[in-house]
Amino acid sequence: MKITTIIPTFNRASHITTAIESVINQSYKVDEIIIVDDGSTDNTQEILERFQDLKVIKTKNRGVSSARNIGIKEATNEWICFLDSDDEWLSEKIKSQILLHNEREDILFSHTSEIWQKDGKIVKYPKRLAKPEGHCFLENLSTCKIAASSVMVHKSVFDDIGCFDEDMRVCEDYDMWLRISHKYELGHVKEAMIIKKAGHAQLSNSIFAIDRYHISSLQKFLDTPYHDGIKNEIIKKCNILIKGALKHKNTEIYETYSKMIRDIQS
Repeated sequence: MKITTIIPTFNRASHITTAIESVINQSYKVDEIIIVDDGSTDNTQEILERFQDLKVIKTKNRGVSSARNIGIKEATNEWICFLDSDDEWLSEKIKSQILLHNEREDILFSHTSEIWQKDGKIVKYPKRLAKPEGHCFLENLSTCKIAASSVMVHKSVFDDIGCFDEDMRVCEDYDMWLRISHKYELGHVKEAMIIKKAGHAQLSNSIFAIDRYHISSLQKFLDTPYHDGIKNEIIKKCNILIKGALKHKNTEIYETYSKMIRDIQS
């Protein structure tokens, strides 16, 4: 199996060396490493020049979805992995997923468990984010339980369902994993194979009313056999937004999502 790893990055000069080295140091060699520099203004390019055998693509800042999509289109191998430039892989990550896919050739989409690290310290993993597997579309509705840095996907899956939604500023991974798990079975390596880091500046921390993006994604599935579960989840998320709107006296949010609940229930 030949593997392409796609690392999108934007102003992560302080993290990207660790990310790249964690790919280079895999026990199973990664054949292609694509770095998509999404318009960084720090010294990212200077750091990237220290490495050999990287495919570096520099673009204007268009967001992580665009960066990942560029990487997917440039990938020359059949299996694609993603690594956020502020995360890192443990050395057996790729090997563990290859073993899974070799045992189950029908599975074209897998992920691993993860270690959470905040401000350099390991933190407890919430039970509500227990890792799903199998035919698990409904399990993924409430929140994003699949870490982008843990995923391995056969390129044919993207040919089938399309790439990341570039209109989504955040939650683009939640949207993608829903679209895949709606059609494909998910494999799971139970051992933690990535370190997912937090505590530094992250885009999702600065986005107001993030459930708006979850709802936008869920609406794509209203005409599927899962419509009852979808409606219930949309109503739940609308109520969260309405509660916040009342607290902050945001009339627009309150009226928009109150109307959405009425429309769904009618």
